[in-house]
Amino acid sequence: MAPAAAPVIEGRTLEGRPFSLASQRGKVVLLMFWSTGCAVCRDKMPELRQNYEGWAARPFELVLVSEDRRRDDLLAYDKAWKSTQDPALQPPSLWAGDAGFIDSLNRRPTRLPFTLVLDAQGIERARFEG
Repeated sequence: MAPAAAPVIEGRTLEGRPFSLASQRGKVVLLMFWSTGCAVCRDKMPELRQNYEGWAARPFELVLVSEDRRRDDLLAYDKAWKSTQDPALQPPSLWAGDAGFIDSLNRRPTRLPFTLVLDAQGIERARFEG
């Protein structure tokens, strides 16, 4: 089976900065779709934070895409997270409900968390759902 083509993910981070997944070429990317209402997703966050900190010196990026229905739910969670983390170690976080959010996934995640592992060329190498 041939690897899936590199997905397109574009939008603005919660801080309002433009983001394009294509700009991450050269890095391994862990792309996680999640929601603040998903207990499994929230339980994974401490582990992801530790991994992100441990991989900071390597060509790696963690990209979080929230599937929350309400942006306010995500912003409240993000504010609490940022109050306890080193600002230099905060991965790009996007909201899928943003009007400017674009993705080329053939199907939206049906179970969260939904995670893709992309190689340095942006090619999907692993997929985990639920």
